[in-house]
Amino acid sequence: MMNRLFACLAAALLICCSFAMLTNDKPVFYIIGDSTVRNGDGSGKNQQWGWGSFIAGYFDTTKLSVSNQAIGGRSSRTFITEGRWERITAVLKKGDYVIMQFGHNDAGPLDDTARARGTIQGIGEESKDIYNPITRKDETVHTYGWYMRKYIHEAKAKGAIPIVCSPVPRDNWKEGKVSRSTDGYAKWAKEVAKEEQCLFIDLNDIIATEYELLGAEKVKAFFPADHTHTDKAGAELNASIVIRELKKIPSLPLLNFIK
Repeated sequence: MMNRLFACLAAALLICCSFAMLTNDKPVFYIIGDSTVRNGDGSGKNQQWGWGSFIAGYFDTTKLSVSNQAIGGRSSRTFITEGRWERITAVLKKGDYVIMQFGHNDAGPLDDTARARGTIQGIGEESKDIYNPITRKDETVHTYGWYMRKYIHEAKAKGAIPIVCSPVPRDNWKEGKVSRSTDGYAKWAKEVAKEEQCLFIDLNDIIATEYELLGAEKVKAFFPADHTHTDKAGAELNASIVIRELKKIPSLPLLNFIK
């Protein structure tokens, strides 16, 4: 019990220190999302990588800090309810950036005893009151769009620039084409970004198109464990696409920091 307590305290201290190092005059490029953005501890020891782990190499980090705060298993809801977003907004400042990609874990149950991480489908104002068996607290669960709007509103309130990404595609094919989330989270991410006049990168469609050019056999090699999580080569490809699409955004001050 004591060892577990010390481990938790050490982890909390490490998080606090990492944020403290970012509270300087340099703008910060925050990355938030799930395991497709940062897998495990970000070291690739399980041969799985998220694209956020390869973003820093594209920037002049003497002028811009890159902070990948994505974490596996989280949804747009639980990244907030666990206090992770609050820790970012506590130090978020004018001139910072927040690029976000959620959706892979939002389809789960709202109140199951395993994770309780689901959100209500869509972008409306619907909500449901539940008892969360994980936190052992009552909770009001909202739609995916509600949580995405919360990130956007609170980033803008701090003077930061939010950038919404649709979820990267899985290695799912039908008749030679990669399956896209045209009726789900990719669509909803796009709708929220448009509604909030927020920058948007449609990674779901753009990466799917790139996969189709490469072909199913080559793309299959990017997914050594399952149809969702990429290896290093796949994550590096996705990161390069993120940067390529950022460069297409006119008059984006962030481009001044790309090498």
